[in-house]
Parts: sequence; structure tokens; C-alpha cells
Amino acid sequence: QVQLVESGGGLVQAGGSLRLSCAASRSIFSTNAMGWYRQAPGKQRELVAIITSGGGSTGYADSVKGRFTISGDSAKNTVYLQMTSLKPEDTARYYCHVRYSRDYWGQGTQVTVSS
Repeated sequence: QVQLVESGGGLVQAGGSLRLSCAASRSIFSTNAMGWYRQAPGKQRELVAIITSGGGSTGYADSVKGRFTISGDSAKNTVYLQMTSLKPEDTARYYCHVRYSRDYWGQGTQVTVSS
């Protein structure tokens, strides 16, 4: 069993920044890839960024490349998503994900970007 708890969302103006955190209940980041997804109202959940176990490699959706950075801290069992130059189209609920025997998701944190 793994519990994921996201935090750091909020309301920000376009061009602003936020840092999301995903705290895992066990030492999972050192052995498993983790990712951030988002889902806007009426849209499908989409992958935003992914980081391999231990942070050796990262990947991003084209829509966030150059603006978002995913990172992790194995000692804290936490993965982060630094978001800069935010746009109104980044407005969504952001979820942390890990596959550990099965898919685990956090409850999500809301990010709202005003124009």
C-alpha cells in the first residue's frame, strides 16, 4: 500500500509560479518512477511530467516543456513539480501517480491560473 498526498496548489496570476509536492507514505521514489498528471473539467487526465526512480531521467508533455520541472527527494519520499510561466490553460487538478503492483493516485491539488 502506498499513500500519496499532494500539496502546493492554489490561485495564481498568469506568468506566476507554484511548486507542487507529493509526499509518499513509504520509500517509493528510490525504486519506482513517479509522475504528475492533470485533469481539467471536461477533459481527460493527461501526463504532465515523469521522473524515473531516483531521478535519473525526466520527461515532459510538450505543453509544459521549458516551464515545468519535476524533481524528487528520496530521503523525504517526496516528488516536486516546479511550475513557472503559468498560463490559464494550465488550470486543472494535478495528481501524483506511482505504479507499485498497481496504480496509486493522490487526491489531487487544484491549480487555477487567472488571466
